[in-house]
Amino acid sequence: MSTDRLAGEAATPPEEEPTTGATGPDAGTGSGTPADPPGAAPAPEDPPAREGAQGPASASGSDDTRGVAEGTDADDTEGSAEDTAGAEDAAALDDTAAAQDAAPRKRSAAAEALAAAVRAVESGERSAASFFTEQPSSRPARPSAPGGGSTPSGTGRTPGAGGAPGAHIGSTAPSEAPVHPARREAGAGHPQGPPPGAARPGRAAALADTAGLRQVLAAGGAPEQLAEPVAEALGEQAAEALRADPWRLLAVAAVRPEQADAFARALLGPECGPGDERRGQALLGRVLERAALEGHTALPASAVREALAAHAVPDPDAAVRTAVTEGGVLVFQDALDALPGHRVAEDAEDEPAVRVLLGLDRYALAEESLADGLARLVSTFGQGAGPGPEEDAAVGASAADWGTAADAAPSPSAAELIRAAAGHGLVAHTGGEAARAEPVALVAAARALGLRAYAAAHTEDGRRRLAAALAEGPPGGAEPAEAAAVTVAGLLSGRQGPGRDAEGALALDLLAVLDAPQLDVETAAMLVESLPDGTRLVLSGDPGVLWSAGPGRVFADLLAARCCPQVVSRTPDPGPIGELVSGIGIGELNQVEAPGREVVIVPVRDAGEAVHRTVQLVADSVPRAIGVPAESTQVITPGHGGAAGTRALNAALKERLNPGPGRFGGFDPGDRVVHVPAPGRTVPGTVVSADAEGLLLDCAGSPLLVPRESVASTVRHAWALTAHQAAGLRWPAVVVVLPGDATAGLTRAWVYTAFSRGERHLSVVHGAGEALPRAVAERGAAERTTRLRSLLEAQNPPAG
Repeated sequence: MSTDRLAGEAATPPEEEPTTGATGPDAGTGSGTPADPPGAAPAPEDPPAREGAQGPASASGSDDTRGVAEGTDADDTEGSAEDTAGAEDAAALDDTAAAQDAAPRKRSAAAEALAAAVRAVESGERSAASFFTEQPSSRPARPSAPGGGSTPSGTGRTPGAGGAPGAHIGSTAPSEAPVHPARREAGAGHPQGPPPGAARPGRAAALADTAGLRQVLAAGGAPEQLAEPVAEALGEQAAEALRADPWRLLAVAAVRPEQADAFARALLGPECGPGDERRGQALLGRVLERAALEGHTALPASAVREALAAHAVPDPDAAVRTAVTEGGVLVFQDALDALPGHRVAEDAEDEPAVRVLLGLDRYALAEESLADGLARLVSTFGQGAGPGPEEDAAVGASAADWGTAADAAPSPSAAELIRAAAGHGLVAHTGGEAARAEPVALVAAARALGLRAYAAAHTEDGRRRLAAALAEGPPGGAEPAEAAAVTVAGLLSGRQGPGRDAEGALALDLLAVLDAPQLDVETAAMLVESLPDGTRLVLSGDPGVLWSAGPGRVFADLLAARCCPQVVSRTPDPGPIGELVSGIGIGELNQVEAPGREVVIVPVRDAGEAVHRTVQLVADSVPRAIGVPAESTQVITPGHGGAAGTRALNAALKERLNPGPGRFGGFDPGDRVVHVPAPGRTVPGTVVSADAEGLLLDCAGSPLLVPRESVASTVRHAWALTAHQAAGLRWPAVVVVLPGDATAGLTRAWVYTAFSRGERHLSVVHGAGEALPRAVAERGAAERTTRLRSLLEAQNPPAG
């Protein structure tokens, strides 16, 4: 595997033009206390010990590629969208045990519970957290997929670990209708979903009377500011719950274990000790929730025991047994021979080796529902028998019609995709940016055949690009072609797309989901469960980019399971940027020729110089030499903290491009920002004004009002972003900053994602030294522990 350096010239003085071409790593080199009171500015918690863990985070708070939401970096003590969302997600931890006392469900019941939960959250009837305390209604069951009614071989629950009767849907579930005729409030029908902390109908009862809760918090030495997040996490009986079990304070993600210990000592006195059973249960739930932030849907039992021991739990085995017995944690067994890279010893006994996994019901339900739903789609046309008489007869589309559409496709890869989708209910499609034209061609062909076909992107920016591509194609269907472009969140909310039928399923025949690597397991489960029988689903994406911000690796697991046709695009990304990124995808940092200054390297010695050169590039060099204005140039850096993180870069760029006092909660009119309503949802915008209601943003021509109480947690300056925030977005020009103190966060997937965000131009402010080619060659995506692949392989033997 080649790790050739990028070609380039020596470092130039700060005020000179950047050198063109690509350069190499040697162009620049980088250079037991008392517990805090609960509610103090939270310091990061060490991630739970696990197999395949990456090295420590860099000093700059770099975001690694484990899918941790950007706001949870190591030194980020400000309010952030991701922190708040994490608090909401943690709200159900301690309610899990009570919910899991029910008998184990059949999978069809789990799927129906999930569907009912989706509808209730979308309509605003229920809050997401409420599904751990009350069982939702369900809609009529659909026929189960073949083999879907039994536990997969080699992957099963330990007896006694029952499932929850209700599905917990995370904070990414969107709400429906706009509340303001002229400007939309954040979370009210916005395609990216409601912001954490925004007022929702389900919160009113929990927050109505917090006087008793404030008294309990005060007695434990916790600030009263925790009352609202605790009430939302624990419900109306939060005060009683904390008196009975003070460690339930850990349901708020911002509270650290040592702070919860101090709170418990204040309430319980001498009877409080590290071996308290309640403490072990709360810490076990926290370990699994923290693992979910890193992308895992389950953890090996050995890793959980190690993490509990690190938190001074005297008997981790007993804590795990108690959690399993009480149903707070589920146990699964995966056959080791199903894992990638595992080799069975020659002297192994006949009984297959297994690994024991522990997981929360929330993610177990999502993975099992997703596996069942995908199996249902795989069986739609009888393993590729082609369009059946019932499926396409209503629109008059025959196999011959599909063949004619494939023959008229704009490229061989598009033709292959159309033929695969014609005969299969589930198809995986891989390729780079140029390959997005192929699912667009599929959707256009299906609409021309009379099918209700739609294409969904991860971001609003991706949706606009899809709409423009569809508008260029032939007309088809009763509505304009560009109306077939939606976001995943907008489709699920009903704000975009065809809406739902009487049974609550999406009223469509074919759905192509682009940016599929950005699908976390819960969103994917909601989406697949919302598809009616007979739907064709195409999951399309670039396997080289960073995985989802939420837990799971849905697209990677689907590809590894080989349970459906896989169409690999043969359409390369054009130009020097495409050539450079293609090499990175296979672990090679190659020299590329850039005669039009498409790729420019700016070597720097330290973080201070990196910030200076970045501001120069955005404000002067790129507009003058490339012709791309500052407002169309995006800066990408590994993390939020540090001397060259997003905060430092945004401060310097604001000072140069839009100086002001920050009179609207730190923001001024004209500031470039992102609204992050939920983890993994990034909506770029510009500040317009503010009033008593909140901060008004212009998001690509659409007004968006962020309530004032949500501004601090959901809005950030955005001249500089991290690669996770930039995933699914594209800009005419991109400046990637690689400071020397952020090299620990670099991986091949990070570099691939950051370098591929630019359409016309890429500048690399390079101070990472040899760490850059080493990351590309040696550090692939960090492993995530998931169960989806084994579930899919058990229900659908690998094809081919």
